[in-house]
Amino acid sequence: MKKPLMTIRFSTLLCLLGMAFASISYAENTQSVAVKTTVVVEKQIGETLMAYGVIDPDPDQVLSLSLSRAGLINRVWVRLGQRVKRGAKLLEVITAPDARMQYLQAQSAVDYASLELERKQRLLKEQLATRTQVDAARKALRDARASLEALHQRGLDRTKETLRAPMDGIITRLDVTQGQRVQADTSAMLIAAEKRLIARLGVEAEDLGSLKPGTPVTLVPVFVADVRVQSQIREVHAMINPRTHLVEVLAPIPEQQVDHLVLGSRLLAYIHLTPHPALMVPRSAVLRDEQGTFVYTVRQSQAQKIRVRTGLERGNEIEITGPLKVGDFVVMLGNYELHDGMSIREIR
Repeated sequence: MKKPLMTIRFSTLLCLLGMAFASISYAENTQSVAVKTTVVVEKQIGETLMAYGVIDPDPDQVLSLSLSRAGLINRVWVRLGQRVKRGAKLLEVITAPDARMQYLQAQSAVDYASLELERKQRLLKEQLATRTQVDAARKALRDARASLEALHQRGLDRTKETLRAPMDGIITRLDVTQGQRVQADTSAMLIAAEKRLIARLGVEAEDLGSLKPGTPVTLVPVFVADVRVQSQIREVHAMINPRTHLVEVLAPIPEQQVDHLVLGSRLLAYIHLTPHPALMVPRSAVLRDEQGTFVYTVRQSQAQKIRVRTGLERGNEIEITGPLKVGDFVVMLGNYELHDGMSIREIR
C-alpha cells in the first residue's frame, strides 16, 4: 500500500531539519575564538598610603622661656614667627618692687646673722655663751645665705633684666606683651630650633598595622609642588586625635631641606609600605561578573575560568591571588567573548 505524498514530504522535512541542527551544533562545538595570552609573573610590589599633614617644630627641640620673678614687661623686641639668632634681645623685665624688697630683706637677714655669729663667738671666748648657741648662730647664717642665693638665682638682685635668645630659632609662641605685669614663673615664649622641623601627618587608624618607625616617606609641600623631601617615620602615636579623628605620625625633615619650608605649611605625604612578592597580570586579563573577579587560563587549547582576588595595582598591572602560579598562561585579549570550556586559538 502506497503512503500518501503529504506524509513523505513531511518526513523528509523533519530529516532535513535534524541534519541542519546537527550541523549547527557541530559547528558550535568546533568553533574557536582568537585570543592573545600572557604569562603570570611574580614581582615585588608595595602599597603607598597617602596622608596629609603640617610642618611643625620638632617637639624635642623647643625651649620654653619663663620669667622667674614678678615684674613689668618693659620691652618686647620679637614677634610671633620671627627668626632670632643666639644672643639676640627678646624681652626687658623690670623687677616688681615687692620682689626687690624680698631680696633686700634676705640681704639684711644675712648681715644680721653674720653679726650675731661674731657676737656669739666673742661671748664663747668670755664663757658667756655656750657652744650650742654658737652652732645655732652659725646655722642661722647658713640658712640666711641659702635664702639669699635662691633669690639671686631668680634674679631678684637686679632691678632690670634683658632676656636673650639661648639659640638660633623661631618664636613659635609669645605669651606676653609690652606693658604687661606678670607673676613669677609666668611662661613668656617658646623658641623652636630653626633647623629641626618635623612633618606631623594624620593617618587612618586601620592603617596603623602597616606602619612602623623607619618606613620611607616622600613629603610634598602643597604650595611648593616642585620640592620633594625624602624622610622616614620616626614616631607612630597610639591614640586618635580628637580634633582630626586621625592618628598622628611624625617624620623629621632633613636639615639641608628646611630652607624650602615654612612652619605651618600643609604637606602631602606618600608613605611607602614594605614591598612583598605578588603574582601580576595585565588589568585586561581580569574580568568581573555577579560572583566576583576571574581570569581565563589555557588548558589544552580550551578556556578555563579561574576565580581570583585582586590586590594592589601598579601601572597597567594588577595583583591577583588564586589557584595560579608563575608561568601559567592567562587570556589578556579576546576574553570578553569566552565562556568556560570554549576552544581558543592564540594570535601572534
